[in-house]
Amino acid sequence: MTIAVIADIVASRQLADRAAAQKRLAETVDRVQRDHAVAAVPLSAVVGDELQGEFSTLPAAMSWLLLFRLALPDEVDCRFGIGIGEVRPIALDDRTIPEGPAWWAARAAIEHVEHLQQRAAPLARTWIELGEGEDASMADALALANAYALSRDQLVSAMSERARRLTYGRCLGRSQRRLAESEGITQSAVSQTLSAAGSAAIVEGFAALSSGVRS
Repeated sequence: MTIAVIADIVASRQLADRAAAQKRLAETVDRVQRDHAVAAVPLSAVVGDELQGEFSTLPAAMSWLLLFRLALPDEVDCRFGIGIGEVRPIALDDRTIPEGPAWWAARAAIEHVEHLQQRAAPLARTWIELGEGEDASMADALALANAYALSRDQLVSAMSERARRLTYGRCLGRSQRRLAESEGITQSAVSQTLSAAGSAAIVEGFAALSSGVRS
């Protein structure tokens, strides 16, 4: 079983500099993989504004994507379709094309996220779908994961860029004092920003996911 991820840039046509946005995305992928090296195949651009990557487990994918969102600047945001299933790559002379139920599910998932954004949940950015042929008994766990993703996205989408930076640092275990020094603000200001953003829940969720990755 593979966890396939498709990401695309939200409102990409409104970006003033698409090339600069792609560069920032690549830099963010490198940073997150250095800090949390759990991606089997880190996200990389494939065509247009789309990126693709693979993970071995759902906790690995969810924890990595959380850091990725937290690390993005205000001007660049992404949505993510996550597919759980088999991957059947097609080998060509000079490259391999990702294919199979996991990728079909990821495509369906990202389309569902876009639908959610237009209607019930404008701040939704993540959805997970089970691939064809996978155990239907996973449906309950998948429903819980999607409920968590929606709640997490609501919090992260509402954060300022500074709040996301601070939350990223806390997820990695950095002290408030160290974060205050890096931001040039007081420790009290760090504490207030984190509290107002609801960061404690995000950090605890990341810890739970990371525990799942290690187990």
